[in-house]
Amino acid sequence: MKHIFFLFAALLGTSWTCMGQEIQPDSDDERVEMAEVGSDLSRFERKSPNALRLAFYNLENLFDTEDDTLINDEEFVAGGMKGWSETRFRHKINNHAKTLIALGGWEAPAMVGFCEVENRGVIHRLITETSLKDMNYQIIHENSPDRRGIDVCLIYRPDKIRVLNHEYRRVFVPEDPGFKTRDFLYVKGLVFDKDTIHVFYNHWPSRMGGQQTSEPKRIFVAELIRAMCDSLLKDNPNANILISGDFNDEPGDKTMAQILRGKRRDAELKSGDFVNFMYELWEKGLGTEKYQDHWGMLDQWLVNVALFKRQKGLVVDGGDAGIFNAPWLIERDERYLGEKPYRTFNGPQYLGGHSDHFPVYIDLVRKK
Repeated sequence: MKHIFFLFAALLGTSWTCMGQEIQPDSDDERVEMAEVGSDLSRFERKSPNALRLAFYNLENLFDTEDDTLINDEEFVAGGMKGWSETRFRHKINNHAKTLIALGGWEAPAMVGFCEVENRGVIHRLITETSLKDMNYQIIHENSPDRRGIDVCLIYRPDKIRVLNHEYRRVFVPEDPGFKTRDFLYVKGLVFDKDTIHVFYNHWPSRMGGQQTSEPKRIFVAELIRAMCDSLLKDNPNANILISGDFNDEPGDKTMAQILRGKRRDAELKSGDFVNFMYELWEKGLGTEKYQDHWGMLDQWLVNVALFKRQKGLVVDGGDAGIFNAPWLIERDERYLGEKPYRTFNGPQYLGGHSDHFPVYIDLVRKK
């Protein structure tokens, strides 16, 4: 497979090519690492080479090294308590770039939503100073009121998706007017020059304080998105709606199962329901992040019934979506056994990994 060729080329100290671009491993250590993890990525390849892959990735605190006096970023300034530096920042964005190239299957993803990014500048550096630099990604980003300054944003390829409109929606919780959290992002786009899609990217309020205390805030956000989806479906019952993000809730929680009405693929589906492609994986004990010995399925993809059931026109390719848990994103869990995401930090300890979450993806294709 192509991926294996790339990785063996890296081991031999040669370059490899993606979309006509020569990409060099950054160091001898990275050549060895890439070869060691390059056993088989065929399970992540798109079923159709013409499919568009959409993805979401929590980048685990992608901060620059500068002090922004408007947010609480002191941990990540140069010389701060995390030991953050320009070298570590560059290592992190190179890690992310390699993951995104592999995540694309046959080619780089058409659209990727991110969360836990400090500002537009860090994403600009990700797409211009790494192996992504010749792929012409465009950025949609706005600063959110989150106290730590972490935002939701996306990159997209204009040769694959024509963005018609986008909107950031602020989250004001009436019961807690002082609460500040991330905006969620709505994007309306045109794919295959024919089909309109509506995509929501999210990073919902955390579980800090416990599930019972924090859940009302996520319920509030879920109800906002549900109302927007209902409005879209009222205007067009056959609209193509996709919802993704780090929800800080799992498929069986109230927000996902009852408010967004995300269901299993084999459930009895009614108008207004969504199919949660991570439901069955979650029931099998899989997840996108790990807390102690529990795998949590916090990152998910949902699509509305019309898009799921359609047999012609725009469809979910292969009726599936997945977790991109390639070997280099994983490390051994010495304390709780098994494996866990290979993250950048464990508390104050720098590990040098990628993220504490795995990316998730879904493929769209047009069938006659």
